[in-house]
Amino acid sequence: MIRSGDDDAAGAPPACGGHSDENGAALVTEDAPADDLSYGIPDIAEPAEMDPVELGSVLEALLLVVDTPVTAEALASVTEQPVYRVAAKLRLMADELTERDSGIELRHSDEGWRLYTRARFAPYVEKLLLDGARTKLTRAALETLAVVAYRQPVTRARVSAVRGVNVDAVMRTLLARGLITEVGADEDSGAVTFATTEMFLERLGLTSLSDLPDIAPLLPDVDTIEDLSASLDNEPRFMKLSGGQMADPTLTFDVDRD
Repeated sequence: MIRSGDDDAAGAPPACGGHSDENGAALVTEDAPADDLSYGIPDIAEPAEMDPVELGSVLEALLLVVDTPVTAEALASVTEQPVYRVAAKLRLMADELTERDSGIELRHSDEGWRLYTRARFAPYVEKLLLDGARTKLTRAALETLAVVAYRQPVTRARVSAVRGVNVDAVMRTLLARGLITEVGADEDSGAVTFATTEMFLERLGLTSLSDLPDIAPLLPDVDTIEDLSASLDNEPRFMKLSGGQMADPTLTFDVDRD
Protein backbone atom coordinates (compact mmCIF):
# COMPACT_ATOMS: atom_id res chain seq x y z
CA MET A 1 0.00 0.00 0.00
CA ILE A 2 1.42 3.28 -1.08
CA ARG A 3 1.41 6.00 1.61
CA SER A 4 0.34 9.50 0.75
CA GLY A 5 2.65 12.47 1.08
CA ASP A 6 0.63 13.63 4.09
CA ASP A 7 1.34 10.37 5.89
CA ASP A 8 5.06 10.76 5.20
CA ALA A 9 5.04 14.26 6.58
CA ALA A 10 3.18 13.17 9.68
CA GLY A 11 5.63 10.39 10.44
CA ALA A 12 8.78 12.38 9.72
CA PRO A 13 10.90 13.64 12.65
CA PRO A 14 10.54 17.31 13.55
CA ALA A 15 12.78 19.78 11.79
CA CYS A 16 16.12 20.64 13.36
CA GLY A 17 15.58 22.80 16.38
CA GLY A 18 11.92 21.76 16.78
CA HIS A 19 10.18 19.35 19.17
CA SER A 20 7.22 16.99 18.98
CA ASP A 21 4.41 16.25 21.39
CA GLU A 22 3.48 12.81 22.71
CA ASN A 23 1.47 12.10 19.54
CA GLY A 24 4.41 12.91 17.32
CA ALA A 25 3.02 16.22 16.15
CA ALA A 26 5.70 18.80 15.50
CA LEU A 27 5.80 21.82 17.79
CA VAL A 28 6.81 25.03 16.10
CA THR A 29 10.01 26.48 17.57
CA GLU A 30 12.61 28.89 16.30
CA ASP A 31 15.24 26.88 14.44
CA ALA A 32 18.92 27.63 15.08
CA PRO A 33 20.79 29.01 12.08
CA ALA A 34 22.73 26.24 10.40
CA ASP A 35 26.00 28.19 10.63
CA ASP A 36 25.60 29.35 14.27
CA LEU A 37 28.08 27.14 16.16
CA SER A 38 27.40 28.96 19.44
CA TYR A 39 23.68 28.15 19.48
CA GLY A 40 22.65 26.75 22.84
CA ILE A 41 25.92 27.75 24.60
CA PRO A 42 25.29 30.16 27.50
CA ASP A 43 27.05 33.49 27.39
CA ILE A 44 30.05 33.85 29.74
CA ALA A 45 30.17 37.16 31.55
CA GLU A 46 33.27 39.21 30.77
CA PRO A 47 34.95 41.52 33.33
CA ALA A 48 33.42 44.96 33.37
CA GLU A 49 35.32 47.59 31.45
CA MET A 50 37.24 49.81 33.85
CA ASP A 51 36.81 53.55 33.65
CA PRO A 52 39.69 55.01 31.56
CA VAL A 53 40.78 57.39 34.32
CA GLU A 54 40.66 54.60 36.90
CA LEU A 55 42.63 52.29 34.61
CA GLY A 56 45.33 54.92 34.18
CA SER A 57 45.61 55.39 37.94
CA VAL A 58 45.85 51.65 38.55
CA LEU A 59 48.56 51.27 35.91
CA GLU A 60 50.53 54.15 37.45
CA ALA A 61 50.43 52.46 40.85
CA LEU A 62 51.58 49.13 39.41
CA LEU A 63 54.39 50.69 37.37
CA LEU A 64 55.62 52.58 40.41
CA VAL A 65 56.37 49.43 42.41
CA VAL A 66 57.95 47.15 39.78
CA ASP A 67 61.73 46.71 39.77
CA THR A 68 61.92 45.49 36.18
CA PRO A 69 59.91 46.22 33.03
CA VAL A 70 56.46 44.61 33.04
CA THR A 71 54.53 43.48 29.97
CA ALA A 72 51.12 44.73 28.92
CA GLU A 73 49.93 41.13 29.21
CA ALA A 74 50.93 40.98 32.88
CA LEU A 75 49.25 44.31 33.60
CA ALA A 76 46.13 43.18 31.76
CA SER A 77 45.99 40.05 33.89
CA VAL A 78 46.19 42.07 37.11
CA THR A 79 43.61 44.64 36.03
CA GLU A 80 41.36 42.06 34.32
CA GLN A 81 41.21 44.23 31.21
CA PRO A 82 41.85 43.30 27.56
CA VAL A 83 45.50 43.45 26.56
CA TYR A 84 44.79 45.77 23.64
CA ARG A 85 43.08 48.25 25.98
CA VAL A 86 45.92 48.21 28.50
CA ALA A 87 48.53 48.60 25.75
CA ALA A 88 46.65 51.55 24.27
CA LYS A 89 46.37 53.20 27.68
CA LEU A 90 50.10 52.75 28.32
CA ARG A 91 50.95 54.43 25.02
CA LEU A 92 48.60 57.29 25.86
CA MET A 93 50.18 57.68 29.32
CA ALA A 94 53.66 57.76 27.78
CA ASP A 95 52.60 60.46 25.32
CA GLU A 96 50.97 62.56 28.05
CA LEU A 97 54.11 62.47 30.22
CA THR A 98 56.21 63.57 27.26
CA GLU A 99 53.82 66.34 26.22
CA ARG A 100 53.86 67.99 29.65
CA ASP A 101 57.61 67.48 30.02
CA SER A 102 57.17 65.45 33.19
CA GLY A 103 60.16 64.57 35.34
CA ILE A 104 59.38 60.92 34.72
CA GLU A 105 58.85 59.05 31.49
CA LEU A 106 57.17 55.78 30.62
CA ARG A 107 59.39 53.72 28.34
CA HIS A 108 58.65 50.55 26.39
CA SER A 109 61.30 47.96 25.58
CA ASP A 110 61.36 44.33 24.48
CA GLU A 111 60.95 43.37 28.15
CA GLY A 112 57.93 45.59 28.79
CA TRP A 113 56.98 48.95 30.32
CA ARG A 114 58.63 50.83 33.17
CA LEU A 115 58.76 54.33 34.67
CA TYR A 116 62.11 56.16 34.65
CA THR A 117 63.32 59.59 35.70
CA ARG A 118 63.90 61.76 32.66
CA ALA A 119 67.56 61.86 31.67
CA ARG A 120 67.95 65.64 31.75
CA PHE A 121 67.00 65.71 35.44
CA ALA A 122 69.66 63.14 36.39
CA PRO A 123 72.02 65.71 37.99
CA TYR A 124 69.33 66.68 40.51
CA VAL A 125 68.52 63.06 41.30
CA GLU A 126 72.19 62.26 41.82
CA LYS A 127 72.64 65.27 44.06
CA LEU A 128 69.78 64.16 46.29
CA LEU A 129 70.95 60.55 46.51
CA LEU A 130 74.72 60.87 46.54
CA ASP A 131 75.67 64.26 47.95
CA GLY A 132 75.78 65.25 51.59
CA ALA A 133 78.53 65.09 54.16
CA ARG A 134 76.90 62.44 56.34
CA THR A 135 74.44 60.24 54.49
CA LYS A 136 73.20 57.46 56.73
CA LEU A 137 72.02 53.95 55.96
CA THR A 138 69.35 52.23 58.01
CA ARG A 139 70.06 49.04 59.90
CA ALA A 140 68.00 47.08 57.34
CA ALA A 141 70.17 48.47 54.54
CA LEU A 142 73.37 47.65 56.41
CA GLU A 143 72.30 44.07 57.05
CA THR A 144 71.36 43.66 53.40
CA LEU A 145 74.68 45.16 52.35
CA ALA A 146 76.50 42.70 54.60
CA VAL A 147 74.75 39.73 52.98
CA VAL A 148 75.69 40.98 49.51
CA ALA A 149 79.28 41.60 50.61
CA TYR A 150 79.78 38.09 51.98
CA ARG A 151 77.73 36.14 49.44
CA GLN A 152 78.52 38.01 46.22
CA PRO A 153 77.66 37.52 43.48
CA VAL A 154 74.19 36.93 44.87
CA THR A 155 70.62 37.23 43.59
CA ARG A 156 67.99 39.48 45.12
CA ALA A 157 65.92 36.40 46.02
CA ARG A 158 68.81 34.81 47.90
CA VAL A 159 69.46 37.99 49.88
CA SER A 160 65.77 38.10 50.73
CA ALA A 161 65.85 34.46 51.86
CA VAL A 162 68.86 35.06 54.10
CA ARG A 163 67.29 38.12 55.74
CA GLY A 164 63.83 36.60 55.90
CA VAL A 165 62.15 39.75 54.56
CA ASN A 166 61.52 41.43 51.23
CA VAL A 167 64.61 43.46 50.27
CA ASP A 168 63.47 45.06 47.01
CA ALA A 169 63.30 48.61 48.37
CA VAL A 170 66.58 48.27 50.28
CA MET A 171 68.37 46.89 47.22
CA ARG A 172 67.15 49.86 45.19
CA THR A 173 68.60 52.20 47.81
CA LEU A 174 71.97 50.45 47.76
CA LEU A 175 72.01 50.53 43.96
CA ALA A 176 71.12 54.22 43.90
CA ARG A 177 73.94 55.03 46.31
CA GLY A 178 76.46 53.11 44.28
CA LEU A 179 77.28 50.59 47.01
CA ILE A 180 76.20 47.55 44.98
CA THR A 181 75.85 46.89 41.27
CA GLU A 182 74.50 44.30 38.84
CA VAL A 183 77.27 41.95 37.76
CA GLY A 184 75.63 39.18 35.76
CA ALA A 185 73.02 36.43 35.88
CA ASP A 186 72.64 33.30 37.98
CA GLU A 187 73.47 30.16 35.99
CA ASP A 188 70.49 28.21 37.32
CA SER A 189 67.67 30.74 37.53
CA GLY A 190 68.87 33.46 35.16
CA ALA A 191 68.13 36.06 37.84
CA VAL A 192 70.32 39.16 38.07
CA THR A 193 73.22 38.87 40.51
CA PHE A 194 74.66 41.69 42.60
CA ALA A 195 78.05 42.52 44.10
CA THR A 196 79.60 45.38 46.03
CA THR A 197 81.41 48.26 44.33
CA GLU A 198 84.66 50.16 44.76
CA MET A 199 82.67 52.85 46.54
CA PHE A 200 81.63 50.24 49.11
CA LEU A 201 85.29 49.51 49.87
CA GLU A 202 86.13 53.21 50.04
CA ARG A 203 83.35 53.90 52.52
CA LEU A 204 84.61 51.12 54.78
CA GLY A 205 88.24 52.16 54.38
CA LEU A 206 89.20 48.83 52.76
CA THR A 207 91.43 48.12 49.79
CA SER A 208 89.88 44.79 48.77
CA LEU A 209 87.18 42.33 49.76
CA SER A 210 89.81 40.16 51.40
CA ASP A 211 90.09 42.86 54.09
CA LEU A 212 86.53 42.21 55.24
CA PRO A 213 86.18 40.58 58.69
CA ASP A 214 86.04 36.80 58.39
CA ILE A 215 82.38 36.25 59.30
CA ALA A 216 81.26 34.33 56.23
CA PRO A 217 80.69 31.14 58.29
CA LEU A 218 77.96 33.04 60.10
CA LEU A 219 76.07 33.37 56.84
CA PRO A 220 75.11 29.73 56.05
CA ASP A 221 73.33 28.52 52.96
CA VAL A 222 69.66 29.33 52.60
CA ASP A 223 68.57 25.72 53.07
CA THR A 224 70.10 25.56 56.56
CA ILE A 225 69.61 29.12 57.83
CA GLU A 226 66.97 29.65 60.53
CA ASP A 227 67.74 32.93 62.22
CA LEU A 228 70.56 35.07 60.82
CA SER A 229 69.90 38.01 63.11
CA ALA A 230 70.19 35.91 66.27
CA SER A 231 73.53 34.52 65.10
CA LEU A 232 75.02 37.94 64.49
CA ASP A 233 73.62 40.04 67.32
CA ASN A 234 76.66 39.52 69.55
CA GLU A 235 79.35 39.36 66.86
CA PRO A 236 81.54 42.49 67.28
CA ARG A 237 83.07 42.23 63.83
CA PHE A 238 79.65 42.14 62.19
CA MET A 239 78.54 45.17 64.16
CA LYS A 240 80.89 47.28 62.08
CA LEU A 241 78.64 46.55 59.11
CA SER A 242 75.28 46.02 60.76
CA GLY A 243 75.31 49.15 62.90
CA GLY A 244 75.09 47.24 66.19
CA GLN A 245 75.92 49.00 69.45
CA MET A 246 79.59 49.12 70.18
CA ALA A 247 81.44 52.21 71.35
CA ASP A 248 78.96 54.31 69.39
CA PRO A 249 75.32 53.43 70.17
CA THR A 250 74.13 54.77 66.80
CA LEU A 251 72.45 52.09 64.69
CA THR A 252 73.42 53.69 61.38
CA PHE A 253 76.62 53.70 59.40
CA ASP A 254 78.31 56.71 57.86
CA VAL A 255 78.69 55.65 54.22
CA ASP A 256 80.42 58.89 53.28
CA ARG A 257 83.21 58.68 55.83
CA ASP A 258 86.55 59.65 54.35
